[in-house]
This record gives sequence, structure tokens and C-alpha cells, in this order.
Amino acid sequence: MVFNALLIGFGIITLIQLVYYVFIFGKFSFAKLQSSTPKKLPVSVIVCAKNEAENIQKYIPLLLSQNYPSYELVLIDDASSDETRDLFEAAAKKHDFVKLVKVDNNEAFWGNKKYALTLGIKAAKNEYLLFTDADCYPQSQNWIAEMTAHFTTSKTIVLGYGAYEKVKNSFLNKIIRFETLLTATQYFAWAKLGKPYMGVGRNLAYKREEFFRVRGFMDHIQVRSGDDDLFINQAATGSNTDICFTEESFTYSMPKTKFKDWFNQKRRHVSTAKLYKSFDKFQLGLFFFSQFLFFILAVLLLALQFQWMIVAGIIVFRYIFAWISLGFAAGKLKEKDVMYWFPIIEILLIFTQINVFITNIFSKPVHWK
Repeated sequence: MVFNALLIGFGIITLIQLVYYVFIFGKFSFAKLQSSTPKKLPVSVIVCAKNEAENIQKYIPLLLSQNYPSYELVLIDDASSDETRDLFEAAAKKHDFVKLVKVDNNEAFWGNKKYALTLGIKAAKNEYLLFTDADCYPQSQNWIAEMTAHFTTSKTIVLGYGAYEKVKNSFLNKIIRFETLLTATQYFAWAKLGKPYMGVGRNLAYKREEFFRVRGFMDHIQVRSGDDDLFINQAATGSNTDICFTEESFTYSMPKTKFKDWFNQKRRHVSTAKLYKSFDKFQLGLFFFSQFLFFILAVLLLALQFQWMIVAGIIVFRYIFAWISLGFAAGKLKEKDVMYWFPIIEILLIFTQINVFITNIFSKPVHWK
């Protein structure tokens, strides 16, 4: 009786996974490739930096050489103690389309990136805003053109893909890029379903009126992180949000190279999710727990050797449809190589996520530099 109940539960969990991977994630995975027509809207590209002198020297030239007729580059120095401000000042003196915003430490908002970004958004001269981080660089000179091509009179928020560079002979790199692929598949798919819930600040665009419509970051200003996902969770709707996943629209950044650093980064990301809308927390939680229970029940039923052929068949069936769905998404996002390690990485991510939840209960993660 108990074994039968476990088998039925295993079937239900697999069905939930099928709904997610095929019918929800499939909205993005099986979507047609995008093509875009540049609109040449006046755009303000906003970059906020704190002690990023090394990255600025490498990446700012790529932002200065974009193939776009009408844009300004707003560089925000958030009270850096290295040469960040000097480098920004030099760029502003050399290029008339570069604007420098200097942020000094404010006692009420000390170390809060949202305060610095708010000043930059207010200083921008254009209504259309495109964001990336100081440690990111665009895939191509057409990054601005690709992202802004998705703005329309009704679509005032555009979610892009912020990828991580490949590092040879690094399994941690494959884990990080797989998680980034899975996360993007989720938020792209839900956006296509009319339920956008997050975006990444490494590649995000919106019209300034959306920022002021929700009072900027004021409703979550006390949370150090979330200038991207919490803002999108509050401001994005099915009618005002579009996605951009053309290869030339990608941005890239260097991933963490130590497990401890990546783990702490995940702690910061997870800490903001508790402030998402109820439905978004539910759907994310249901997906995670269905992953976890699938693995636990699969191991338990195989260990008990109860209807093992049926159990093995369900396991194979589940991995086939999950692999196909994520494989198509990986093809769109140029991450195919990580799919060879899918079963192993998925299990590692499940238990890493559990560890993150437990750790965050007992201590708060450290945020902006």
C-alpha cells in the first residue's frame, strides 16, 4: 500500500515536471528564432560601478564603440576607492556623449546600489534606458540596436540574456552557465506566457516612465540587492514586457572561479526571491520541490526495487523531455555544451539550493561592495 502510494506520488511529480519543461519552458525553448528591425530610438546606456577599474579599462571601449546613431553613456561612480572615477572622468572628457554621475557615500543609503542607480536614471537625458554592469561587455557592436528594437508603444520593458564566459577545464563554470541557462529559460518562458517575474541587470532595458510609475526602488530600498529582479517583479506585466534573445543582444561577464564566491552570490540572489509576488514564489517553489522530490523518490523506489522497470521507465521519460526542452533553449542561448552534464549538474544544483536556503536562515548574505 505504501509502495503503491510512493509510485503514484512519483508519477504525479513527474507530471508536474512535464508541465514545466514542455508546456511552460517550451514557450521559450520551442519558440522561433528572433529577427529584429532597429528603431534608432534615443537611448541612455547606464553603467553603475564601484571599484571596477580593471573591468572598466577592458569593457568601456566596447560600450563607446556601439553601432548606434543616438545614445549617451551614463557612467555612475558609486563612491569608489580605486581609479574608477578617474577612468570615468577621462571618458567623459574625451567623448561628448558620455555623462558622469558622481555618487558620494550617503549615510541613509550607504553602500546601496539602488541609490546610485536612481541618481543615474534621473540624470539620463533619454527616456529609453539600457542597463548593464561594469563587469559585463556586449557580444557585439549591435547590442543597443538589438535590445531597443523590441520597444514599442506598449512594450516598455525588454528582458535580455546576461551570459557568462566559458572557462576551459572548469566544472564549476559549467554549473554556473547551466544555472544561468535554466534561469533565463524560466524568466523568458514566463514572460512569453504573460507572467514576467524577473530580469537580470547585466542586460535589461526599460522606459523611464516605468521606473517612476512604481516609485523606483522605494518599495524595496531596504534590500541591498534586487535593483533588477525585484524591480521587474513589481513593474513588469504581460502587456508591457518583451524578451530579446538574438545572439548579438547577449552580454557576457566573467563567472566566479571559486565555489565559495559563487555560493555567496547565489545567497544574495535567493534572498530577494522571498519578496516576489505570491504567484511567482509559488511557481518557483513548486518547480524546485518537484525537482527535489523526483530525485528522492527515484532513488528510494529503485533502492526498494518496487516496480523497478516502471520506475526506470518514468526516470528515462522525464530526462528525455527535460533534455529536449532545455536543449532547444541551450541552442538559442549558445550554451549547448553544458547539456552533456545535465543530470549531474541538476542534482548538484538541487542540493546547493537547499544549502543556500538553510544558510540564509541563520545569516544574512553580503551585498553591494
